[in-house]
Amino acid sequence: MRSVTGRLMLLDTASLYFRAYFGVPDSVRAPDGSPVNAVRGLLDFIDRLVKDHHPDDLVACMDADWRPAWRVELIPSYKAHRVAEERPSGPDEEEVPDALSPQVPVIEAVLDAIGIARVGVAAYEADDVIGTFTARARGPVDIVTGDRDLYQLVDDARGVRVLYPLKGVGTLRITDEAVLREKYGVGGAGYADLALLRGDPSDGLPGVPGVGEKTAAKLLAEFGDLAGILAAVDDPKARLTPIQRKRLTEAHPYLAVAPKVVRVADDVPLPEVDTALPRAPRDPDAVRELATRWGLGGSLERLLTTLAR
Repeated sequence: MRSVTGRLMLLDTASLYFRAYFGVPDSVRAPDGSPVNAVRGLLDFIDRLVKDHHPDDLVACMDADWRPAWRVELIPSYKAHRVAEERPSGPDEEEVPDALSPQVPVIEAVLDAIGIARVGVAAYEADDVIGTFTARARGPVDIVTGDRDLYQLVDDARGVRVLYPLKGVGTLRITDEAVLREKYGVGGAGYADLALLRGDPSDGLPGVPGVGEKTAAKLLAEFGDLAGILAAVDDPKARLTPIQRKRLTEAHPYLAVAPKVVRVADDVPLPEVDTALPRAPRDPDAVRELATRWGLGGSLERLLTTLAR
């Protein structure tokens, strides 16, 4: 990957097309009647992102494996409730609305034809791809996601922020460390520890029983990080209530493995890819064919016009 020194925008693609699917009416259809609401919604969203935030580089980060075995081995409940079918080899099948699944290959084909870099890496989630691109970036980074897990990457000193959709894909909250401290009591560096202490039912993370968000924030404010909290558990002089000490002690097996599960990887073997924002379609013939086949109309035309500026 070439050195990225300009503004890099990283899309948590699945998070965004799920939001587009639920935010755009399913009456938006191709000429043959197939729903394309997620496709057109995502294209409209990318168009708005480019217009409003002017990235120099853009990557659509993909889930090559939405539930990596190495995470499941550490915490078997990880995303278990979202499994539609277990597979003996390769990623398990995730529960996805019937009308969304056929749109995903269309999304991938359109992004490829336009020339927007699309990166997924076997055995890793999109979060890990985003974490690695962020670690390697030499300029500011905008991470576009509806997943709070990526708040852990927010870093004011490096210009890393999260653009979080509040309603559908139309309204974004620009999340920096000031926003995190106001809402959660921690900065980006502390968010992963807060998340694993608090737990997250949507990801199948149990957390520490009896330790909610406010208690987790107080513990981190008192002891600095998870390592400091665990050291306090072993220190009879540390200012922990008896019930907190008991709960943290009982949760030690979980706390020993949770950091590797919750923290995004920053060492994914990324492929060689041109991340520069395309000014013209990589494959104009494919773009025209896809536009006609799927009735992408104004959504695709607006994005191509914006990219050409």
